[in-house]
Amino acid sequence: MSGKILVLGATGNIGRPLVDALVAKGEAVKAASLGGGPVGGAEGVRFDYADPSTFPAALEGVDRVFVMLAAGYTDPVGMLSPIVEAAAAKGAKVVLMTALGVDADDNIPYRQVELKLIKSGAPYVIVRPNWFADNFHTFWKAGVSAGHFGLPAGDGATSFIDLRDIVASIAAALTTDRFDGQAFTLTGPEALTYAEAAAILSEVIGRPVAYEATTDAAFVAMLTSFGVTEAYATLLATIFYAVRQGWAAGVSDAVETLTGRRPIPLATYARDHVADLKA
Repeated sequence: MSGKILVLGATGNIGRPLVDALVAKGEAVKAASLGGGPVGGAEGVRFDYADPSTFPAALEGVDRVFVMLAAGYTDPVGMLSPIVEAAAAKGAKVVLMTALGVDADDNIPYRQVELKLIKSGAPYVIVRPNWFADNFHTFWKAGVSAGHFGLPAGDGATSFIDLRDIVASIAAALTTDRFDGQAFTLTGPEALTYAEAAAILSEVIGRPVAYEATTDAAFVAMLTSFGVTEAYATLLATIFYAVRQGWAAGVSDAVETLTGRRPIPLATYARDHVADLKA
């Protein structure tokens, strides 16, 4: 693999640290974004999922591509299929990030994208992360700061995964062919209920944080009050059904297989982000 790596969503929560990790490994990276500006030590290139005319310049000189759908979008098939197909037609390897459990049913939109990639004949790796630990200081930060957050997770457990482990796993998949043709479910090292997670956060930040199991409707109303579209809020609420059913509680060895080290526990995540959680 001597060409460049194209990172989609290069200015986002995953893309930016991924660019940094790849540059640190000595890789030549093209950082794709709507603005097209450079990111870290990477070359910037303009890219728009909805505008195929931006694909050729983005893919020029590239032999590996990281593909993900940014938060807020609800049509993975329509948004991701064109770039997956364009990368595959060029013969580039595709590392595709979807989500935990999408392989349960071939009718799930993310699974349809996976199947398009698998059938394309291009080298590929698929990563399916569980719920991010980092959500506690991003999406759910307002509730954590207030000492009380509500989610429609019931008493279901989740093996929360640290964003750093996701980035390290993707970087590993992009920089070796040892994992080609495989799909990996990325999880943290332990399954915790949201009440147990709240207790860990409370201990680390030194003040009470409580979790309340809410309804889907209340969750959607809360998100839309913060400016999230109703369609995306409804999608997120639907995903919590899997949490309530216990389907997010599995623990895999995928992070260790890909990176050579154990995944980061939630307590370590909390200590490392204590300033963000307290702010």
